[in-house]
Amino acid sequence: MNDPGTDGTGSDFSASRDARTTELAARLRAVRERLDAAVAAAHRPAGAVELLVVTKFFPADDVRRLIGLGVRTFGESREPEAGRKIAEVRAGGEITPPPTFDMIGTVQTKKAGGVARWARAVHSVDRRKLAERLADAAQAALDAGDRDDPLGVLLQVSLDGDPHRGGLLEADLADVADAVAGSPALSLRGLMAIAPLAGERAHWMAELARIHADFTRSHPDATELSAGMSGDLEIAVAHGSTCVRVGTAILGERPLLSQ
Repeated sequence: MNDPGTDGTGSDFSASRDARTTELAARLRAVRERLDAAVAAAHRPAGAVELLVVTKFFPADDVRRLIGLGVRTFGESREPEAGRKIAEVRAGGEITPPPTFDMIGTVQTKKAGGVARWARAVHSVDRRKLAERLADAAQAALDAGDRDDPLGVLLQVSLDGDPHRGGLLEADLADVADAVAGSPALSLRGLMAIAPLAGERAHWMAELARIHADFTRSHPDATELSAGMSGDLEIAVAHGSTCVRVGTAILGERPLLSQ
Protein backbone atom coordinates (compact mmCIF):
# COMPACT_ATOMS: atom_id res chain seq x y z
CA MET A 1 0.00 0.00 0.00
CA ASN A 2 1.27 3.50 -0.75
CA ASP A 3 2.14 5.92 1.98
CA PRO A 4 -1.00 8.03 2.59
CA GLY A 5 1.12 11.13 2.11
CA THR A 6 1.87 10.38 -1.52
CA ASP A 7 -0.09 10.63 -4.73
CA GLY A 8 0.45 7.00 -5.67
CA THR A 9 3.53 7.71 -7.75
CA GLY A 10 5.80 8.53 -4.84
CA SER A 11 5.54 12.33 -4.88
CA ASP A 12 4.50 14.21 -1.76
CA PHE A 13 1.11 15.91 -2.00
CA SER A 14 0.41 16.51 1.70
CA ALA A 15 1.12 20.23 1.48
CA SER A 16 -1.56 20.67 -1.14
CA ARG A 17 -4.16 18.33 0.39
CA ASP A 18 -7.59 19.92 0.00
CA ALA A 19 -10.65 19.61 2.21
CA ARG A 20 -12.16 16.84 0.07
CA THR A 21 -8.99 14.77 0.31
CA THR A 22 -8.95 15.22 4.07
CA GLU A 23 -12.59 14.10 4.24
CA LEU A 24 -11.93 11.04 2.08
CA ALA A 25 -8.87 10.12 4.14
CA ALA A 26 -10.87 10.14 7.37
CA ARG A 27 -13.73 8.14 5.88
CA LEU A 28 -11.37 5.64 4.27
CA ARG A 29 -9.49 5.16 7.53
CA ALA A 30 -12.74 4.50 9.40
CA VAL A 31 -13.87 1.90 6.86
CA ARG A 32 -10.50 0.16 6.86
CA GLU A 33 -10.67 -0.01 10.65
CA ARG A 34 -14.17 -1.50 10.46
CA LEU A 35 -13.02 -4.05 7.92
CA ASP A 36 -9.94 -5.02 9.91
CA ALA A 37 -12.06 -5.44 13.04
CA ALA A 38 -14.62 -7.56 11.16
CA VAL A 39 -11.90 -9.82 9.75
CA ALA A 40 -10.37 -10.26 13.20
CA ALA A 41 -13.78 -10.97 14.79
CA ALA A 42 -14.41 -13.67 12.18
CA HIS A 43 -11.01 -15.24 12.98
CA ARG A 44 -9.90 -14.81 9.42
CA PRO A 45 -6.36 -13.84 8.37
CA ALA A 46 -5.49 -10.19 7.88
CA GLY A 47 -5.99 -9.15 4.28
CA ALA A 48 -8.51 -11.93 3.58
CA VAL A 49 -11.14 -9.45 2.38
CA GLU A 50 -10.59 -6.95 -0.43
CA LEU A 51 -12.00 -3.45 -0.11
CA LEU A 52 -13.53 -2.37 -3.42
CA VAL A 53 -14.16 1.37 -3.26
CA VAL A 54 -17.27 2.18 -5.27
CA THR A 55 -16.81 5.46 -7.13
CA LYS A 56 -19.91 5.41 -9.32
CA PHE A 57 -21.53 8.86 -9.63
CA PHE A 58 -18.31 10.51 -8.40
CA PRO A 59 -15.78 12.31 -10.61
CA ALA A 60 -12.31 11.30 -11.72
CA ASP A 61 -10.85 13.85 -9.28
CA ASP A 62 -12.17 11.77 -6.38
CA VAL A 63 -10.64 8.62 -7.86
CA ARG A 64 -7.31 10.42 -8.11
CA ARG A 65 -7.59 11.56 -4.50
CA LEU A 66 -8.27 7.99 -3.38
CA ILE A 67 -5.33 6.70 -5.41
CA GLY A 68 -3.21 9.24 -3.57
CA LEU A 69 -4.51 7.70 -0.33
CA GLY A 70 -3.35 4.25 -1.38
CA VAL A 71 -6.54 2.81 -2.92
CA ARG A 72 -5.98 0.58 -5.95
CA THR A 73 -9.27 -1.32 -6.36
CA PHE A 74 -12.41 0.47 -7.50
CA GLY A 75 -15.96 -0.41 -8.52
CA GLU A 76 -18.01 1.27 -11.23
CA SER A 77 -21.56 0.58 -12.41
CA ARG A 78 -22.36 2.55 -15.56
CA GLU A 79 -20.91 2.28 -19.04
CA PRO A 80 -19.85 4.35 -20.99
CA GLU A 81 -19.48 6.87 -18.14
CA ALA A 82 -17.10 4.51 -16.36
CA GLY A 83 -14.94 4.07 -19.43
CA ARG A 84 -14.61 7.82 -19.88
CA LYS A 85 -13.77 8.36 -16.21
CA ILE A 86 -11.14 5.64 -16.19
CA ALA A 87 -9.55 7.05 -19.34
CA GLU A 88 -9.42 10.45 -17.65
CA VAL A 89 -7.76 8.98 -14.57
CA ARG A 90 -5.18 7.11 -16.62
CA ALA A 91 -4.46 10.17 -18.76
CA GLY A 92 -3.04 11.87 -15.67
CA GLY A 93 0.15 9.83 -15.90
CA GLU A 94 1.50 6.43 -14.94
CA ILE A 95 0.43 5.15 -11.54
CA THR A 96 2.41 2.42 -9.79
CA PRO A 97 0.97 -0.02 -9.01
CA PRO A 98 -1.83 0.70 -11.49
CA PRO A 99 -5.40 0.84 -10.20
CA THR A 100 -7.97 -1.75 -11.26
CA PHE A 101 -11.66 -1.20 -11.91
CA ASP A 102 -14.47 -3.75 -11.61
CA MET A 103 -17.94 -3.50 -13.08
CA ILE A 104 -20.46 -4.06 -10.31
CA GLY A 105 -23.66 -2.81 -11.97
CA THR A 106 -26.05 -4.26 -14.50
CA VAL A 107 -24.43 -4.69 -17.91
CA GLN A 108 -26.43 -4.26 -21.09
CA THR A 109 -25.27 -6.73 -23.73
CA LYS A 110 -24.72 -3.89 -26.21
CA LYS A 111 -22.20 -2.31 -23.81
CA ALA A 112 -20.21 -5.49 -23.16
CA GLY A 113 -17.50 -4.39 -25.59
CA GLY A 114 -16.72 -1.25 -23.64
CA VAL A 115 -16.72 -3.03 -20.29
CA ALA A 116 -14.38 -5.74 -21.58
CA ARG A 117 -11.77 -3.14 -22.45
CA TRP A 118 -11.40 -1.67 -18.94
CA ALA A 119 -12.81 -4.06 -16.33
CA ARG A 120 -10.69 -6.41 -14.26
CA ALA A 121 -13.87 -8.34 -13.48
CA VAL A 122 -17.64 -8.12 -13.86
CA HIS A 123 -19.52 -8.91 -10.63
CA SER A 124 -23.02 -8.86 -12.10
CA VAL A 125 -23.30 -11.58 -14.75
CA ASP A 126 -26.87 -12.83 -14.47
CA ARG A 127 -27.76 -14.44 -17.79
CA ARG A 128 -26.17 -16.73 -20.35
CA LYS A 129 -26.55 -14.26 -23.21
CA LEU A 130 -24.49 -11.69 -21.30
CA ALA A 131 -21.81 -14.27 -20.50
CA GLU A 132 -21.54 -15.17 -24.18
CA ARG A 133 -21.38 -11.51 -25.23
CA LEU A 134 -18.69 -10.78 -22.65
CA ALA A 135 -16.71 -13.78 -23.88
CA ASP A 136 -16.74 -12.42 -27.44
CA ALA A 137 -15.89 -8.91 -26.25
CA ALA A 138 -13.09 -10.05 -23.97
CA GLN A 139 -11.56 -12.15 -26.74
CA ALA A 140 -11.68 -9.14 -29.07
CA ALA A 141 -10.03 -6.98 -26.38
CA LEU A 142 -7.30 -9.59 -25.89
CA ASP A 143 -6.69 -9.81 -29.63
CA ALA A 144 -6.50 -6.01 -29.90
CA GLY A 145 -4.10 -5.71 -26.99
CA ASP A 146 -6.62 -3.78 -24.89
CA ARG A 147 -6.29 -6.30 -22.07
CA ASP A 148 -3.60 -8.78 -21.02
CA ASP A 149 -5.59 -11.46 -19.24
CA PRO A 150 -9.06 -13.05 -19.23
CA LEU A 151 -11.98 -11.03 -17.93
CA GLY A 152 -12.97 -12.11 -14.44
CA VAL A 153 -16.61 -13.09 -13.97
CA LEU A 154 -18.71 -13.38 -10.84
CA LEU A 155 -22.24 -14.66 -11.19
CA GLN A 156 -24.85 -12.55 -9.44
CA VAL A 157 -27.16 -14.60 -7.24
CA SER A 158 -30.77 -13.65 -6.55
CA LEU A 159 -31.42 -14.55 -2.93
CA ASP A 160 -35.13 -13.71 -2.90
CA GLY A 161 -36.14 -14.36 -6.53
CA ASP A 162 -37.11 -10.72 -7.16
CA PRO A 163 -36.71 -10.22 -10.94
CA HIS A 164 -36.40 -6.44 -10.54
CA ARG A 165 -33.20 -6.78 -8.50
CA GLY A 166 -31.37 -8.97 -10.99
CA GLY A 167 -29.44 -12.13 -10.36
CA LEU A 168 -29.68 -15.82 -11.08
CA LEU A 169 -31.71 -18.30 -9.12
CA GLU A 170 -29.59 -21.00 -7.55
CA ALA A 171 -30.98 -23.57 -9.99
CA ASP A 172 -29.80 -21.50 -12.96
CA LEU A 173 -26.20 -20.94 -11.83
CA ALA A 174 -24.80 -24.11 -13.41
CA ASP A 175 -25.88 -23.25 -16.95
CA VAL A 176 -24.31 -19.79 -16.94
CA ALA A 177 -21.23 -21.05 -15.10
CA ASP A 178 -20.69 -23.60 -17.87
CA ALA A 179 -20.86 -20.83 -20.48
CA VAL A 180 -18.24 -18.80 -18.59
CA ALA A 181 -15.96 -21.75 -17.89
CA GLY A 182 -16.08 -22.75 -21.54
CA SER A 183 -14.53 -19.49 -22.75
CA PRO A 184 -10.75 -18.98 -22.68
CA ALA A 185 -11.37 -15.23 -22.61
CA LEU A 186 -13.25 -15.42 -19.30
CA SER A 187 -12.24 -16.54 -15.81
CA LEU A 188 -14.96 -17.76 -13.45
CA ARG A 189 -14.04 -16.17 -10.12
CA GLY A 190 -17.08 -16.79 -7.91
CA LEU A 191 -20.42 -15.32 -6.88
CA MET A 192 -21.87 -11.93 -5.97
CA ALA A 193 -25.08 -10.95 -4.21
CA ILE A 194 -26.84 -7.97 -2.70
CA ALA A 195 -28.81 -8.75 0.44
CA PRO A 196 -32.54 -8.09 -0.06
CA LEU A 197 -34.00 -5.17 1.87
CA ALA A 198 -36.64 -7.36 3.55
CA GLY A 199 -35.54 -9.82 6.19
CA GLU A 200 -32.46 -10.16 8.35
CA ARG A 201 -29.14 -9.52 6.63
CA ALA A 202 -27.54 -12.36 8.59
CA HIS A 203 -30.11 -14.78 7.18
CA TRP A 204 -29.42 -13.74 3.60
CA MET A 205 -25.64 -13.81 4.06
CA ALA A 206 -25.85 -17.29 5.57
CA GLU A 207 -27.93 -18.42 2.58
CA LEU A 208 -25.38 -16.93 0.19
CA ALA A 209 -22.56 -18.71 2.02
CA ARG A 210 -24.41 -22.01 1.63
CA ILE A 211 -24.98 -21.43 -2.09
CA HIS A 212 -21.33 -20.50 -2.57
CA ALA A 213 -20.15 -23.62 -0.74
CA ASP A 214 -22.33 -25.78 -2.98
CA PHE A 215 -21.17 -23.91 -6.08
CA THR A 216 -17.47 -24.42 -5.37
CA ARG A 217 -17.95 -28.18 -5.26
CA SER A 218 -18.49 -28.02 -9.02
CA HIS A 219 -16.19 -25.02 -9.60
CA PRO A 220 -13.41 -25.27 -7.00
CA ASP A 221 -11.49 -22.28 -8.37
CA ALA A 222 -14.50 -19.95 -8.03
CA THR A 223 -13.53 -18.97 -4.49
CA GLU A 224 -14.42 -15.28 -4.58
CA LEU A 225 -17.56 -14.09 -2.81
CA SER A 226 -18.47 -10.46 -3.41
CA ALA A 227 -20.90 -9.42 -0.67
CA GLY A 228 -21.32 -6.64 1.84
CA MET A 229 -21.60 -2.89 1.45
CA SER A 230 -21.42 0.17 3.68
CA GLY A 231 -24.22 -0.93 5.98
CA ASP A 232 -23.56 -4.66 6.31
CA LEU A 233 -19.91 -5.37 5.65
CA GLU A 234 -19.37 -6.90 9.11
CA ILE A 235 -22.16 -9.43 8.55
CA ALA A 236 -20.83 -10.29 5.11
CA VAL A 237 -17.29 -10.81 6.39
CA ALA A 238 -18.60 -13.08 9.14
CA HIS A 239 -20.21 -15.25 6.45
CA GLY A 240 -17.19 -15.56 4.19
CA SER A 241 -17.18 -12.54 1.89
CA THR A 242 -13.85 -12.05 0.14
CA CYS A 243 -14.72 -8.62 -1.29
CA VAL A 244 -16.82 -5.82 0.20
CA ARG A 245 -18.11 -3.05 -2.08
CA VAL A 246 -18.15 0.23 -0.17
CA GLY A 247 -19.20 3.56 -1.62
CA THR A 248 -21.32 5.77 0.65
CA ALA A 249 -19.27 5.22 3.81
CA ILE A 250 -16.17 6.49 2.00
CA LEU A 251 -17.40 8.99 -0.59
CA GLY A 252 -20.60 10.17 1.09
CA GLU A 253 -24.02 10.50 -0.46
CA ARG A 254 -24.06 10.61 -4.25
CA PRO A 255 -23.84 14.06 -5.87
CA LEU A 256 -27.12 15.71 -6.86
CA LEU A 257 -25.78 15.98 -10.39
CA SER A 258 -24.08 12.74 -11.40
CA GLN A 259 -21.65 12.84 -14.24
